[in-house]
Amino acid sequence: MTTTWPHPTGGRSGGWCAAWLADWNAFWFTASDPLPLGVVRIATGAILAWSAFVWLLDAPAFFGPVAWLRAEDVWRMNDQPWQWSWFFAAPEAATLLTIATLVAAVCLTLGLATPLAAIVSLAGLVSAANRAPLNTFGLDDTLGMLLVPLVVGPAGAVLSLDSLLGHRSPQPSVRANIALRLLQVHLCVVYLFSGCGKLLGASWWEGTALWGAIANGQYRTLDLTGLARHPLVVNALTLGTLWWEVGYAALVWPRRTRPLVLAMAVPVHLGIGLAMGMMEFGLAMLVANLAFVPAETFRSLAFRSSTTSERIA
Repeated sequence: MTTTWPHPTGGRSGGWCAAWLADWNAFWFTASDPLPLGVVRIATGAILAWSAFVWLLDAPAFFGPVAWLRAEDVWRMNDQPWQWSWFFAAPEAATLLTIATLVAAVCLTLGLATPLAAIVSLAGLVSAANRAPLNTFGLDDTLGMLLVPLVVGPAGAVLSLDSLLGHRSPQPSVRANIALRLLQVHLCVVYLFSGCGKLLGASWWEGTALWGAIANGQYRTLDLTGLARHPLVVNALTLGTLWWEVGYAALVWPRRTRPLVLAMAVPVHLGIGLAMGMMEFGLAMLVANLAFVPAETFRSLAFRSSTTSERIA
């Protein structure tokens, strides 16, 4: 099922400008299968639930009136008094508000009251980041990037309790396409600027940047110092990571190069997670990459899995 939009010039040939506008409309406003958005929703909700659980272990220390970073220090450090957070509004209820975020994240994972769960999850994440900016890292930024499309699109249309309870079959949706496009474009921007930022560092040009992380005993979680005996391997890993990030935005769109680009995301982000103690961040970035996986691929994988299970049984 595909939504057909009128040609910008009413069906008349208008040159490259009209063709560009038609392609722009097709890119954003063609109905698409919500299945990839549902997969992203499940994984995003699970990661946010884990993050909220960690906050809940000591919510007063994170967000309370006598937290590690006092509210007045947040304003002074950020110099942005417009930053909103529900933890500022009710600092004495830090634990209850953290529980609310955790419950919303669980509901988002299950696809229960999905639109409301997505909004509350995003509000909780933004509140936590604004109230405790010293605890905000790449994971929180990535979760924000993932949650916005889940608020925009029909994230509960498939693989959800909402669809089961409502006995609704998923239908192609323009909103689903817009949500996925937002995530895809945002991800390309992140990789492009990350790669261009690395180009400003001499160690990346020299191929030694990764060694700085490997050799940092206080930062690493996996001892890879044995690579000191293999400098060419370190060079290859460093330069390969650099050029993958720089080229991601150009190579992920063509169908022929997309599988390779997405496949390379797995060792890059799992390597970051395993070697540098940022597994949640690595998993969140891999979830974002799922926005580029077609719905047909997910269905094919599910079919193969069910067929294998039947053969085993």
